[in-house]
Amino acid sequence: MKMQRCIKESFTVIGKEGSTMDGAGFIGRLWEEANTHFPEIAHLVKRDENGTPVGFWGAMSDMSGSFKPWEQGFSVGLYLAGAECEDRAVPPEGWVKWIIPGYEYLQVENESESTFHEAVRWMQENGLELAGAAHDFTCPKTGKGYIFLPIRRL
Repeated sequence: MKMQRCIKESFTVIGKEGSTMDGAGFIGRLWEEANTHFPEIAHLVKRDENGTPVGFWGAMSDMSGSFKPWEQGFSVGLYLAGAECEDRAVPPEGWVKWIIPGYEYLQVENESESTFHEAVRWMQENGLELAGAAHDFTCPKTGKGYIFLPIRRL
């Protein structure tokens, strides 16, 4: 399992929000809707010096929206499929804005369906606990997916 520690200050994601209460496959449906309507937020997206978006996030939170881990064995929670945007950005109608708190993370390359559970098991074996909800991240430059596991709130 490929992992590294990193610090990420508070950041903003604008996307399409849903929850596990929306039924099986809801995450795929959220990404389909976000991708289809991406031009609506393209002007709000944070970009690097080459104009490439800095990242696409599957941000997660407990049902209260407090950015705690998903509940009931990581099976119940909220999900926001979207892009990292400028902090002052105002989401268009039909989009939701989350401001993710800053954390120190374990950034784990997402290599399989079991990566999350393997990483959590590794954390437990090494005396670490989740300090908040995990987030999926896709790097636009490489296309690689990662899971960001918060281990300390900043």
